[in-house]
Amino acid sequence: MLLHRTTGERIFDVVLYALLAVAALTTVYPFIYLLIISLNETSDALKGGLYLFPRKFTLENYAYVFENGKLARAAVNSVLRTVIHTVVTVFCCGMLAYVLSRRTFVFRKLFSFTLIITMYVSGGLIPTYLLMRNLGLMNTFLVYIVPGIVSAFYVFVMRTFFEQLPDGLVESAHIDGANDFRVYTQIILWISLPVVATVALYAAVGAWNSWFDNYLYNSRNEKLAVLQYELQKMIQTVETSNAESGDGLGRRIISPLTIKSTLTILVTVPILLVYPFLQKYFVKGMTLGAMKD
Repeated sequence: MLLHRTTGERIFDVVLYALLAVAALTTVYPFIYLLIISLNETSDALKGGLYLFPRKFTLENYAYVFENGKLARAAVNSVLRTVIHTVVTVFCCGMLAYVLSRRTFVFRKLFSFTLIITMYVSGGLIPTYLLMRNLGLMNTFLVYIVPGIVSAFYVFVMRTFFEQLPDGLVESAHIDGANDFRVYTQIILWISLPVVATVALYAAVGAWNSWFDNYLYNSRNEKLAVLQYELQKMIQTVETSNAESGDGLGRRIISPLTIKSTLTILVTVPILLVYPFLQKYFVKGMTLGAMKD
């Protein structure tokens, strides 16, 4: 049976879709604009007026970036850091969230209140630096992993999700002789993929984009440099020297504008490749993890 729509309803749909299209274009266009600049000749891009496509197409900006021999090792460090940090953070935050979601845990409110305090009060930069030094984490790969193992925000999102799971799942597993660790690893995690994917995406993006901890703790060890830190140094070099160099075919002029656009595209593409596979879990996880009955 077809429903007859009134003229007013059709007009409303047209206006709604038009507004959504404008919102989508407003969101996507900045990325498209950066792509256009990165693919345009530098001297021409500085004139402005680029809107929909490059006037003078070139790959020189990307060639200049990839000429940096340190980027390959830095990219490997970033990938390792992102993968290890994401796996460890999701597992540990989920484990703590599972404990706090159990109503039989006596110190549940005390631990939750302690975690809430960490969301509003920070120890500060200098105490954190001294702590990392006293723990022996300076100039080590572990400094990328250990400080961020537990995040209060991730714990509360996962705890809220776990609280909505039927208590019978845990009780039946206990009756069959499973302990809490086995229940968490073999049951809870596998039926909580939406919130796991949500936290994993947040953790991965945060680890991938991080560079300041490299600057603070590992700046003396070039072997542990991450991609974002090397790119940050490249931007500073371009800004201070204007990066004019010869390539054997004439003079090549590189400006901060085109380099920043190129680097933004390079560091964004990996996230764009991962996000579509987690999108359905991400939306569901954020919806369920943010609500409490």
